[in-house]
Amino acid sequence: MTQAPAATRATRRQHDREIVMLAVPAFGALVAEPLFVMADSAIVGHLGTAQLAGLGVASALLTTAVSIFVFLAYATTAAVARRVGAGDLQAAIRQGMDGIWLALLIGATVIAVVLPSAPALITLFGASDTAAPYATTYLRISSLGIPAMLIVLAATGVLRGLQNTKTPLYVAISGFVANGVLNVALVYGADLGIAGSAWGTVIAQWGMAAVYLVVVVRGARRHGASLAPDAAGIRASAQAGAPLLVRTLSLRAILLIATAVAARLGDADIAAHQIILSLWSLLAFALDAIAIAGQAIIGRYLGADDPQGARAACRRMVQWGIAVGVVLGLLVILSRPLFLPLFTSDSTVKDAALPALIMVALSQPICGVVYVLDGVLMGAGDGPYLAGAMLVTLAVFVPAALLVPTFGGGLTAVWGAMTLMMAVRMLTLLLRARSGRWVVTGATR
Repeated sequence: MTQAPAATRATRRQHDREIVMLAVPAFGALVAEPLFVMADSAIVGHLGTAQLAGLGVASALLTTAVSIFVFLAYATTAAVARRVGAGDLQAAIRQGMDGIWLALLIGATVIAVVLPSAPALITLFGASDTAAPYATTYLRISSLGIPAMLIVLAATGVLRGLQNTKTPLYVAISGFVANGVLNVALVYGADLGIAGSAWGTVIAQWGMAAVYLVVVVRGARRHGASLAPDAAGIRASAQAGAPLLVRTLSLRAILLIATAVAARLGDADIAAHQIILSLWSLLAFALDAIAIAGQAIIGRYLGADDPQGARAACRRMVQWGIAVGVVLGLLVILSRPLFLPLFTSDSTVKDAALPALIMVALSQPICGVVYVLDGVLMGAGDGPYLAGAMLVTLAVFVPAALLVPTFGGGLTAVWGAMTLMMAVRMLTLLLRARSGRWVVTGATR
């Protein structure tokens, strides 16, 4: 009678160790990434308002360009983890190389589009006449680092699939430090202005990509995996990533619509919305770290033909997601008096933000379930379902958000619509998780 509970506790402890081992370094790497933009902003901000405004517009475009291809990390993690579970490290690294070659091809295409169209893109995003030249300069130079960042995404997916999240953390920290040093040296030491900031970031990004490539190439040689591009493998990587691209674009559309609706409510509401959105993004990093662990762990179990282990790991990670979500929600409620003054002293903005922050706090356990199950289904290679579920969520969110200005409720109603969006995502993901249809074992799905 006591053996089963003891075995259950041992299994939970094993899952807990795996989750912590993978999630904690992943969280550090996730937090390090936005520090690039923060460092650039702090350095460029001292050059003048027009330069900082130009950086803001160009950074928004660059962040969007990179973030929509995050499937390079997600799809690669799942595919590599399956082969690791199957015990075929050679095929795992070969799969990772296909993802890296795909990243390089996409990056070259993006450069070919961005370089000639940079002025038009800057104008489209509403840059002022004074900020536009700086934004164009920064965008054109920084676009040369896009292939590097996409290689970093794909190579990060390879290492995560190999159950290694420490190396991405070390590379992210080193890249952040190098970026800061190069920016100071080139902006002020070499007196290159905003162009120096862009070149510093590009050099740091290619340095990160080079480190990842060295690590992956060494692994390929160790296990006898080919480094040459394989058309069939690259095509398979693209096909696996396409549904996740649809999912990501749908999510970006939701965030853009929420911001557009908040902007129609007035200056105080959009200012408060930006503050809350920055907090929401920070909270998402903590939950996404568990999701990243889920991608690697679930892929490995399914590749090892262990559906029972995959289901048990899924249940434990959902419990982690709920617990972390509750803790984060409580922290948001308790830190409100300290958090808002960091961003604004305007009482009108604070009044708009306070009730919306309560909505964000209450939604965190829901977010915990969503992020974890998102990671589980990605690890299972269940991209087509995730794409369809996100399109359904978008269809529910759009009318709810667009009706806010008509029926009132202000910014709290906007974040009520965001909470509804997360609830719909949770429902669609729970239905899939409970159906068991995502449990497809083997080295490939």
